Amino acid sequence: MGRTHPWAVLALSTLLTACYAMDSATSSCQHNPAYCTVVVGEETVVPTVRGGAEIASLNAIRQLLAPDTRARVEQELVECAEWADAEVNRLRFGGNKPSRQQCQELLYVDPCGEKVTRAMQLGTEKHLLALQCTQEKLGALIPGRFSLEPRYRHDKQQGGKRLIPEQEARSLLQRGCGEELKGTLRPDVVIHSGNPLEVQAVYDFKFPCPPSNRPSWRLPGKENLHPKNQGETYVEAFNAEAALIAPGWGVVQRIAP
Repeated sequence: MGRTHPWAVLALSTLLTACYAMDSATSSCQHNPAYCTVVVGEETVVPTVRGGAEIASLNAIRQLLAPDTRARVEQELVECAEWADAEVNRLRFGGNKPSRQQCQELLYVDPCGEKVTRAMQLGTEKHLLALQCTQEKLGALIPGRFSLEPRYRHDKQQGGKRLIPEQEARSLLQRGCGEELKGTLRPDVVIHSGNPLEVQAVYDFKFPCPPSNRPSWRLPGKENLHPKNQGETYVEAFNAEAALIAPGWGVVQRIAP
C-alpha cells in the first residue's frame, strides 16, 4: 500500500495541529467541535482499523501474541517513529533537528483558542506519518490484531469499558456535543486479540521537541477526569501494559498492570 506523500500531511497540519496535539483523553475539539469535524472525518490520511471482532475466530480472540511477534511489533513501531521524525525534519529543516528555540516558537492561536507552537505543529505532522506507517507495517504483520486511535469510555466504578464507534464520535462532534466525549481514552496504537475490547498492549507515539527532551506520559490537566498520568490511566482501563514510542529513545516508560 502506498503512503500519502509527506507534503500532503504537512499541508493538513495547520488545521490539525491543536486538535491532534492535545490527543487521547481530551482535545481542543471538545471546546469547538465544528472546527475539528474535518479532523475526525479525515480517513484518507490515517485509516482506522475496524471490524477486528468480526474477522477473528474464537481461538484468535483468546490467543496472546507470541513474545517474538510482540518484539517485532515494537520494532516496527520504533522504525515508524524514526521514519516520521526524519521525514518531517527533512521537509521542514533540510534534515536538521529543531532547536529548543525553534520548538518554543509560537506560530498562531487557532480557532479553538489554543496557542500553537512549532513543537505542537511538528508533533502533529510526525504523528500522522507514524500512524500511516503503522497501518502499513502492522497490517502486514498482525492483520486484525490492532487498532489505530480507537476511542474508549472507561467506567472506573463498574470496571468496564466501551468502544465508541468512530461514526458515533464524529456525529457527536458534528452536532456540537463534544463534551460527551470528555474523559474518553484514545491511545495511538492498541494491540488486541482481534476484539478491540480485549486489549493486550497500548502504545503512544511521542516526538519530544527538542529531541533531547526525555519522552514522558502526559500529566492530567486541571479539568481532566483521570487523576493519574496518561500511561497509568491506560493500564487501569485496559489491564494491559502501556509504553511510549519515541525516535532516538525507542520503547520507554513502560507501565505494567
